[in-house]
Amino acid sequence: MQSHYLLGIDGGGTRCRARLTDLHGNPLAEAVGGPANVWSQFDAALASVESLMRQVLASAGLAPEALEKTVVVAGLAGANVASVKARLAAWQPACASLLLVSDVEIACIGAHGGEPGAVFIIGTGSQGASWDGQRFSLLGGWGFALADQGSGAELGRRTLRLALLAHEQVVAKTDFTDHVMAQFNHSPETMLLWTQQAIPADWARVVPDVFAAAQAGDPHARMLLQQSADDIALIVRRLVNPHQGRLALMGGLAQPIQPWLAPEIQALLVAPQQDALSGALYLARQR
Repeated sequence: MQSHYLLGIDGGGTRCRARLTDLHGNPLAEAVGGPANVWSQFDAALASVESLMRQVLASAGLAPEALEKTVVVAGLAGANVASVKARLAAWQPACASLLLVSDVEIACIGAHGGEPGAVFIIGTGSQGASWDGQRFSLLGGWGFALADQGSGAELGRRTLRLALLAHEQVVAKTDFTDHVMAQFNHSPETMLLWTQQAIPADWARVVPDVFAAAQAGDPHARMLLQQSADDIALIVRRLVNPHQGRLALMGGLAQPIQPWLAPEIQALLVAPQQDALSGALYLARQR
């Protein structure tokens, strides 16, 4: 069947975005939905993606059947895991063509306009990727329990642990740690019960408070941000070697964390040319 439309989807741990264009790249509609991490919440992630596909078609004034004439490229958090890829093989939306990759791969393509380069995404989770023009090499992306260095979720976990230590007078209490504990009614047990259901996006919700407290001079918040910056530097040094410094930071923490990075790390960074959705649409055009 002849394709009439291109649809790019960027599914992260906090939100999912979609952009629909015609075959010439002219934008027709965009939409935003819920989290789409197929590792941590497989069924919920695909439900978010399917809902977003319907929403973006409707926003463009198209009937649901227009999906049958659409080339879809979806970059989903967690899609780098082999067992998840096997499950995704059974997902067959009624589109003209479907390519499923990880969100870091479409980000890498978008950041460098399809040219060789590398990216490190630091949002709710984190993952790095390099593209040599023919294939990807991935680094990290093994989930909140094992990896996600420099991510919002990891920063949130460290923040809550530190606030609990301050609450129990192991380290000095500050207005910042008191503010964090207040979100749990100053109750360690309430915090403990919360952790039983918390997903990475929940842990990351405290991140704006950390940056605000650091800006106000809180020593704990400043230490937490420096720890995140050091973790990012560890990954960045590994990623830049094959690509002579063509590395872009992307994701929600990319801009706010940059002032905390060491000068030699900042010197390695280049600005992303385009976003991850542009990378997905680039791959869709190639198909």
